[in-house]
Amino acid sequence: MRIPRLYHPAPIPIDEEFTLDGDAAHHVATVLRLKANHPVVLFNGDGNEYSAQIIDVSRKQVVVEVDACLTIGKESPLSIHLGQGVSKGDRMDTVLQKSVELGVSEITPILTQRCAVKLDEKRWEKKIQQWQKIITGACEQCGRNTVPTLNAPVTLNQWLASPTQASRLILAPGAEQPLSKTPYSTHGFRLLIGPEGGLSEQEIHQANENGYSSVSLGPRILRTETAALTSVSILQSLHGDL
Repeated sequence: MRIPRLYHPAPIPIDEEFTLDGDAAHHVATVLRLKANHPVVLFNGDGNEYSAQIIDVSRKQVVVEVDACLTIGKESPLSIHLGQGVSKGDRMDTVLQKSVELGVSEITPILTQRCAVKLDEKRWEKKIQQWQKIITGACEQCGRNTVPTLNAPVTLNQWLASPTQASRLILAPGAEQPLSKTPYSTHGFRLLIGPEGGLSEQEIHQANENGYSSVSLGPRILRTETAALTSVSILQSLHGDL
């Protein structure tokens, strides 16, 4: 029997009946069409997961009861903060989903010179909500019990001005230093990747002036989503848990 994992964005009581959040309830009742007495696993981002059982399913609500809280650590020992140039279409969605599966701890969308996404404040709010659902959905799938932080989009200047103790890296085609030779950093990594079209020479120079080391992934030019996931995979393989 497959036991689904569900995200519930609220405190999870033990040995008490309570109703699931709307998205989780919809998934149980409409998508999975589960019935009473079916086991489920819940998590809310506190680092634990909770074994539960469905008590009642209706169109309006799904009632569950938790019988145990389990501390199961699946977080990478390596902290990676991904600064991703905002890309259009499903490229950004792919980066968010797969980087969560690969273990990033924090993600910041960055608005750069070649960013093709232009939205007003209300549409940005909707986009951020969409991205947050992609992140929690990826956690449901891969078994993470801690939800990576999704920051609001910032400009490149804001990103570069943000203080950090992490090792600062910028992906720059043609850089002499390969990412695969990056030494370990006890404070993790702050990784900057451009959108489709890449970062301009001016932006790369600006990042270098702010302490970012240029690194490359070899002689071929990769799409932004490929570059992001390859970079995270390399760092996790070198210093994390892959």
